Order: sequence, then C-alpha cells, then structure tokens
Amino acid sequence: MQSTRPVFLDLWRIRLPATGYASILHRISGILMVLAIPVGAILLDRAVSGPAGFAASDAFLHHWLVRLALLALAWSILHHLFAGIRYLLLDLRIGLDRDPSRLGAWIVMVAAVAVLGLVLIWRIAQ
Repeated sequence: MQSTRPVFLDLWRIRLPATGYASILHRISGILMVLAIPVGAILLDRAVSGPAGFAASDAFLHHWLVRLALLALAWSILHHLFAGIRYLLLDLRIGLDRDPSRLGAWIVMVAAVAVLGLVLIWRIAQ
C-alpha cells in the first residue's frame, strides 16, 4: 500500500525548534558522559599505581587536546543537569505550553554555556 505521507529526507534543511535542539543535546551530553567513564577509570587506576603513573596521568591531562575534551565534558555535565531539571519540571506539568517550553529550552542551552563561561573566568582570574 502506498503511503500519502510526505517524505522529507534533506536533514540539513530541517529546522527544529529550540526544544528539539535541547533534547538532542541532552542525549549527546549523556553519551559524552558515559564515554568518559572508562577513560576516567583508566586515568584513576594509573594515577594511584605509583609516582610514575601519577606523572603520566598528569602529563596526559595537561595536553591541550585533552583539556578541550575536558571542557566539552564540563559542558555536557552542565547541560545534562539543566536539561534533566527541565524534564523533571515537564513531568510535573510545569512549562508544557509552547512558549514556556521554548523559553525553558533556551534557558537550558544558554545556562550551560554561561555557567561554564563563568567557571572559566573564575578559574583564569585565580
């Protein structure tokens, strides 16, 4: 049987609302955190193995690419936290209408970046 539903497969032209982006970023941030668990466990194991292992872990964590990955991990933790709070509020039927839902999604996306920026500014100022 032929479906009369329109099919639009050009994914680069689909415009999602802010709630869609917040949802996708929530999933991506969760995946990033799960992928970081084995790396963190290996680094912890190496760091507690002795002075040489600690020095190797320290050297690894001071590489600029690893620091960039840690920055992405910090963003993922913040975004996942704020989006999780938003979803808990939605479960309580707070912010279900279109405008409050969009505002909540924007707040989540901006707050994660803003808090990360404030922490970086505070860290640099020390």
